Amino acid sequence: MDSLLLNATQHEHANNNPSLIPYNNNNRGDQSRIIFEEFFTGWLIRQKNYLDQLISARKNFQNTPESELRSLVSQILTHYQQYYAAKAVATHDDVFVMFTPPWFSSYERSYLWLTGFKPSLAFKILEKSVNQDEITDEQLEGLYTLKKRMKAAERELNGEMARVQESRMLPPLVNLALAGKRVDGETVDAAVQTLTKQMETLVESADFIRMTTARTIVEILSPVQSVRFLAAAAQFQINIRMLGLQRDAKKGRGIASSEE
Repeated sequence: MDSLLLNATQHEHANNNPSLIPYNNNNRGDQSRIIFEEFFTGWLIRQKNYLDQLISARKNFQNTPESELRSLVSQILTHYQQYYAAKAVATHDDVFVMFTPPWFSSYERSYLWLTGFKPSLAFKILEKSVNQDEITDEQLEGLYTLKKRMKAAERELNGEMARVQESRMLPPLVNLALAGKRVDGETVDAAVQTLTKQMETLVESADFIRMTTARTIVEILSPVQSVRFLAAAAQFQINIRMLGLQRDAKKGRGIASSEE
């Protein structure tokens, strides 16, 4: 097992709380979804505010003390950590809604890999936001090592997801139920709970790798480079959200016109 994924697994086990294992409770899931949507709305407002600060720091970095840049970068990382902490709670309550989140536009959902951006996307953003001539040999070595570990962790999680999807545990029970056959309720509950826990572990591992990748990139970069990278990452997220909402609104207007 790759060390990055091993750390993610250890992190998940360290935070495992039996009282948080999901169960089939629609009321709890609905309430958790509403709470997370409200959190996400506020989080996006703060994201835009932080983007303004990052853009300002990027433009005026020569007149900004390095300590202020470091403080801003630290605040941004805490901001993302808060998102993943809130998401973890929502995932415990209803992991399946996280795979098709209603608070995202259809365009945003097209970018999802295990309920979030692929960790490798961070490197694409880095290449476009930080001048490669300004990256030292030592930084290049660190980024290369991180990218190699991250790609290995991505492949391993893809394999785990494929094994869960190909599992024969749940479909036969569902087919029997659909056919009107009697199925032991406890058997179904146990199967669903097992599947739910597997999906939850995948999401938590993926989120850990996403956050670890971003945090390690920032640790490798200088404060100015980190500001450029984080500004580009925030701008990317906001841009695809705005475009996605515009597309969905346009699609909605088209459907309404065709029904008139």
